[in-house]
Amino acid sequence: MRMLLKAGLASLLYVAATAASVARAEAPSQVRIVHEDGRYLMHVDGKPFLVKGAGMSGDEQEELAARGGNSFRTWSTGTDTAKVRAMLDRAQRNGLKVAMGIEVGNERHGFDYDDAAAVAKQRERIRQEVRLYKDHPAVLMWVAGNELNLHYENPKVWNAIGEIADTIHAEDPNHPVMTTLAGFDKKLIDLLKARAPSLDLIGIQLYGDIGALPEKLASSGWTGPYVVTEWGPTGHWESPLTSWKAPIEDDASRKAALLQQRYEQVIAADKTQGLGSYVFLWGNKQERTPTWYGLFLPSGESTPSVDAMEYVWTGRWPANRAPSIQPLTLEGRSALDSVTVKAGQSAVARVDARDPDGDAVRYRWTVLHESTATSIGGDREDVPPTLDLAMEDDGKGGLRFTAPDAPGAYRLFVEVRDGHGHAAYANLPFRVDAR
Repeated sequence: MRMLLKAGLASLLYVAATAASVARAEAPSQVRIVHEDGRYLMHVDGKPFLVKGAGMSGDEQEELAARGGNSFRTWSTGTDTAKVRAMLDRAQRNGLKVAMGIEVGNERHGFDYDDAAAVAKQRERIRQEVRLYKDHPAVLMWVAGNELNLHYENPKVWNAIGEIADTIHAEDPNHPVMTTLAGFDKKLIDLLKARAPSLDLIGIQLYGDIGALPEKLASSGWTGPYVVTEWGPTGHWESPLTSWKAPIEDDASRKAALLQQRYEQVIAADKTQGLGSYVFLWGNKQERTPTWYGLFLPSGESTPSVDAMEYVWTGRWPANRAPSIQPLTLEGRSALDSVTVKAGQSAVARVDARDPDGDAVRYRWTVLHESTATSIGGDREDVPPTLDLAMEDDGKGGLRFTAPDAPGAYRLFVEVRDGHGHAAYANLPFRVDAR
C-alpha cells in the first residue's frame, strides 16, 4: 500500500511539475527596453536580446534559426487565427521571437484619417488582434503599420498611431510597440514625438542609403531606440537605369557583399541606439523582378546573401556555400551599356560562376518581359510572362538564343545551382528593336 501511495504521490508531483513547466512555457515573454550606461538595450525575460532577424515571407523558419537568426517580423496578423497560432508555436519550437506586424490603413490605399469612425473601428480591430496573441511566449513586440509616411499628406495618421500604441499598451504591458518609417527626417520625427509619444521605439527602413543612417539620426533629433526593420540590396528606385529606364539589378554575389558591408559598418556599429535589424527578405517576392529582394529563389534555394547573414550573425561561414557569380553579359556588353538586339536575331550571353566547394553547377536561363509595374512600398506585383525562345545552353555559362520577334523591353535571367540547395543568379535588361 505504501508503495502504491508513494507511486501515486510521485505521479501527482510529476503532473504538477509538468503543468507548472507548461504554464511557464506558455507565459508571455517579458520584453523591456532599458537605458543603461548611455545606451539602449532590449531585455527579454531579463536577458539582453539583440535582434538578428529577417522579414519572413516564406516557410524557412528552421533555416533562419540554423543560420543564426533569432527573430523574424511579419506585416499582418491576418484573420486566420489557427494559422497565426501555428506560426507562433513553430517559432517557439525554433527558439525564434516574432515582431508581430499589425496592418494599419495607408492613405495611399484610400484610408481617410479624417474619418473618425473608420479610425475608431481600426483601433478596435487592432485591440482584438492583440488580445488573441499577446500571451504567446514567441511574441517579441508589435509593429503597428508599415511605411505610413510613404506618399501621405494627413498628419492625423500619427495621432492614430499614438492611440494605437496606447491601446496596445493597455491590453499588453509586456511587449513594446513601434511603427516603421520609409526613411525619416526632422519634420517626421517631430510629428512622431508630438503625436505618438507613447511609441517605445521606431522601425527604420533604408536600402542603398543606409550608410546615411548615423547622419539621419543626428539631423532628425531621434535619440531614442530603433530597429532597422527593413534593409537589404540597393533598391530598384536607387539603382542605375538603362536608356529606356529599366532598373539594373545587382547580381547575387554583389548583393551578398553589400549585405555584409552594410551590416558591419552601419547596423552592428551602432552600440548606442540600435537594437538590431530585420533583413529583407527571408523568402522571395516579385518586386520589379522575381529576385530583387528575396534571399531565396522562388524554387527555394538559398543564395549568397543567406551565407552572408549567417556570417554576420555567427562569425562563421556555412560548411557548404552558395555559388558565386559575376555580372551577366549580352553580346559582350553589360547592363550599363543598355544592350539592344534586333528582333529574331541570334544573341550570345555569358556568365562566369564558380562554386567555392567544387560542386558541379547547372545553369537555368529564362527571358521575361520587362516589368511594367509602378507599385511602391512593396505593394503586390505579378511576375511578368516568360517567353518560349529557342536556346542553346553550353552548360559552362554560355547561351545562344533567338531574340523575341516583338520589339520591346525584356530581361534575361540566369540561375546557377550547386545541387545542395544553394544558388546564385544574375539578370540583364535588354531591348529588342525591329529588324
